[in-house]
Amino acid sequence: SAPRGVPQIEVSFDIDADGILNVSAKDKGTGKEQSIIIQSSGGLSDDDIENMVRDAEANAESDKLKKQFIETKNEIDSLVYSTEKTFSENKEKLDDETKSAVETAIKEAKEAVESADESENGVAELKAKSDALQQASMKIGQAIYGQQQAGGDEA
Repeated sequence: SAPRGVPQIEVSFDIDADGILNVSAKDKGTGKEQSIIIQSSGGLSDDDIENMVRDAEANAESDKLKKQFIETKNEIDSLVYSTEKTFSENKEKLDDETKSAVETAIKEAKEAVESADESENGVAELKAKSDALQQASMKIGQAIYGQQQAGGDEA
């Protein structure tokens, strides 16, 4: 039994198969009981659910393209950063032709990131500039490695 002055109330909740909630409360001291029935009015109809599924399927392709665009854009941003860093650290070791090729590839990659749109053409453009930048980046590595080899032969 509860301390004096504290009511003892028994509350029960019952949800049936249709999602209808029955709540009842009974004061054990007085025996007085109240109940309420709560019905969901905001449920989705089968048509609503079907429409939502159709919309999701229809947008799946554009969502996939958007994801591909963002991933490609992030990859090229990262590649621009690392290529600029490597380029600035090794600029003096590169011949003018390599310097020019790298600077052009970096510039074109940055422009592609700014101008490309979320279309298949935009993704293709970004991938092409990314590939060109990777080639330019490899030229830096080849130039550095070639000089190290040449320096090693003289020693």
